[in-house]
Amino acid sequence: MKKTLHELSIAECAREIASGAVSPVELTEACLSVIETHNPDVNAFLDVTVDLARTQARAAEEEIHRIGSRSPMHGVPFALKDIYDTRGIATTGHSALYRQRIPAEDSACTERLYSAGAVLLGKLATHEFATGGPAYDLPWPPASNPWLLDRFPGGSSSGSGVAVAAGMVPGALGSDTAGSIRLPAAFCGVVGLKPTYGRVSKRGVLPLSWTLDTCGPLTWTVEDAAIMLQIIAGHDPLDPCTVQRSVPDYTAALREDLKGMRIGIVRHFYEEESPADAVTVAAMEDAVKILEGLGATLVDVVLPPLADYQAATRIIIVSEAFAIHRENLLLKPELYSAVTRYRIMPGALVAAADYSNALRFQRVLADKTLCAMKSVDALLTATTHGPAPVQSQMRAEANFARPPLTGPFNAAQLPALSICNGYAPEGLPLAMQIVGRPFDEATVLHIGHAYERATNWRDRRPAFKHPNNYLEAISPGANIEEVDSKAFEDYQARIESQGMQLDELQLADLTEAMPHLEAMIARIPQGLEFTDLPSSIFAW
Repeated sequence: MKKTLHELSIAECAREIASGAVSPVELTEACLSVIETHNPDVNAFLDVTVDLARTQARAAEEEIHRIGSRSPMHGVPFALKDIYDTRGIATTGHSALYRQRIPAEDSACTERLYSAGAVLLGKLATHEFATGGPAYDLPWPPASNPWLLDRFPGGSSSGSGVAVAAGMVPGALGSDTAGSIRLPAAFCGVVGLKPTYGRVSKRGVLPLSWTLDTCGPLTWTVEDAAIMLQIIAGHDPLDPCTVQRSVPDYTAALREDLKGMRIGIVRHFYEEESPADAVTVAAMEDAVKILEGLGATLVDVVLPPLADYQAATRIIIVSEAFAIHRENLLLKPELYSAVTRYRIMPGALVAAADYSNALRFQRVLADKTLCAMKSVDALLTATTHGPAPVQSQMRAEANFARPPLTGPFNAAQLPALSICNGYAPEGLPLAMQIVGRPFDEATVLHIGHAYERATNWRDRRPAFKHPNNYLEAISPGANIEEVDSKAFEDYQARIESQGMQLDELQLADLTEAMPHLEAMIARIPQGLEFTDLPSSIFAW
């Protein structure tokens, strides 16, 4: 069946534009039409930059006709999670606090995509300041999953996953701190790549955690992820987090056989420690067989406990996020959603020693992860515990209560690709992660591409299906009548000792969240050697 224009992948767009069969203007108008039709249902875009897109598309068309293409994305539309700065265009972080924030400069990634000739369609929904949870008390509603409209699209790069899955745009950028590219990729059935920390510049991107934030693409195919990474990867002299390493040709690595490759499957994450549902486990076993059929050897690999990774990453995230937002949380708490306050405020009670130990433990975990990979080329594990849940029934506590399957690879700073590996009986996507050694995105993309080409999962597209009935959204926070009164008073005293005042509901949220965080703090070894340096001191 012939694809419509908005269903073309980035690579297909490039070929069609090069042949003259499709113009950048036609492609841009096709995407804008889909946005106009479906964005009211899925809320993927906060801002559609119609005039800019048309101007850029016309300029690309003229330049390609005159001197040829700059890159495979010349004249191809893209969109940005609304934490990427765009000069003259609001970058809000999906927050009332920054509703009027107009950056004076573009982010590094925005600059590089513009230089490649790509066409910006607009800014995409995110969870407020990339905190990872849907909220209904913000100026914009949360994005909805285009496969089944009452389902969670993943986060925090929710709009990026939705827009690509819905055919609104062939590629988008997201960010990943504990899974925020890979989770929406999984729940929306698209490809999401978290590159190695330091591979892509974070300059001009609103931070959640300086230590863990990573920028990367969400696309419909693995080849498209390779194309986008090729454009945004590389050293940025204005970002000290980026490394001075050469960037390989990622598309050259996209072969369709895996002969001689050894892949370590991390079963204990999703079968034992944080069990996934039966359909996810079955999809993983089917994927193993396909990879073996492509010539790979699959062996079991054991990594440190999932809860150890969660402890290190969650303590780091809440500590750094609170440091970033402390002043505004004190002065303008009403401009934050309840979910954001719930997830950031516990950082106020993390001691400096515990934060420092979490950074040191992250380095220990990264070393152990790399050691476990010595005999394999890549790792394989599930991305999520099952298909997308009902969004309106999600609680903020989930960020603390159950360790995500994605977090270990943020702690280890490794490249990780989420790719669709089947569908649940109700038609919702399932996904797996392919994880490589530091800066070996090429191998991750190679394995993902070979698997993708051996399956027919890319033949399906979302149908924007409405559920039989929509459930009323529950309160995401704590029930004040159920919290322990003694603990409530203790946390109130600790907060007030730091010069902060919280209302009863905020204190109830803190009382519910803190025991989870305290249990994580208790998991961090207290007898680390003085030679165990923080993760912020590293050299690959």
